[in-house]
Amino acid sequence: MITTDILIIGAGPTGLFTVFEAGLLKLRCHLIDALPQPGGQCSEIYPKKPIYDIPAYPEILAGDLTDKLMEQIKQFEPGFTLGERAETIEKLTDETFIVTTNKGTKHHAKVVAIAGGLGSFEPRKPLIDNIVDFEDKGVEYIIRDPELYRNKKVVISGGGDSALDWSIFLTNVASEVTLIHRRNEFRGALDSVEKVQELKNAGKIKLITPAEVTGIIGNEKVEAVTITKDCETPFQLETDHFIPLFGLSPKLGPIANWGLEIEKNAIKVNNALDYQTNIPGIYAIGDVNTYPGKLKLILCGFHEATLMCQSAYQRIFPDRKYVMKYTTVGGVDGFDGTRKEAPKQVVKAIE
Repeated sequence: MITTDILIIGAGPTGLFTVFEAGLLKLRCHLIDALPQPGGQCSEIYPKKPIYDIPAYPEILAGDLTDKLMEQIKQFEPGFTLGERAETIEKLTDETFIVTTNKGTKHHAKVVAIAGGLGSFEPRKPLIDNIVDFEDKGVEYIIRDPELYRNKKVVISGGGDSALDWSIFLTNVASEVTLIHRRNEFRGALDSVEKVQELKNAGKIKLITPAEVTGIIGNEKVEAVTITKDCETPFQLETDHFIPLFGLSPKLGPIANWGLEIEKNAIKVNNALDYQTNIPGIYAIGDVNTYPGKLKLILCGFHEATLMCQSAYQRIFPDRKYVMKYTTVGGVDGFDGTRKEAPKQVVKAIE
């Protein structure tokens, strides 16, 4: 049984920052995430994409933001249960909770904070009969490590930002990049569309439209794909990797069965006070929650986490009064014995 003060479900940016705010209040945190590494979407879906609206960072890669958050919370020694999904929750008579994962790992906490982003993601797969047989054998729905495609032939299918951006990026990695879309028009940022046009004209990207990948050929791995173009005979194109980027379908997963009030695949919370759900002791912060005026932004998740931790402290220690101190004044004491503080003023007389 893993015991903690606050159990955070979801190790994305909001969940990670919660550890810092809780640490300032001397509250320990443990995080559960179905992904094998912290960072949520920032690590899993777009680690190499820049984010422009994080305070103090004019531009920061999503993966680098995760690294910075992990560095910030290191001194608060959070625990992690990764690669497991929060499955069931039980509220005990003492108002604490036991959360069990799909692998049977049990967690006991005084407060539960759901910071699961948009929930668990499942890729939208093209309707190709044998595509499952080639998953992780040349078929990838998410690009995690671009180096996997170094000097390889790559076919990307899709018409949105991800398909455009990765096609552009991989021209400097892969030996050959082919972009296939069922329409001539792309739904993406104008500069990305124009960049693909420029790379096509330069012979660095092969563009096949309107067309679809309708078959995969290979033995132990992908060797070629079948392409069907309007009013033409299907043909084969040799490739090492087929990457269909049709987006991800978010689902709340087992959390939807916890008795929480749900509205449009999001958890309703009391935003007038502390982002608590209809079950006292369970909070929802970040993209997973909803309330009037909700904005699904990372910086909003940071704000919600801050207020949630103040409420969690009062729930855990109802007889204590917390006096907030600015970190510039009080410093930051880590659970590992480290201390961060501003240099003390030197007192010296002037003669």
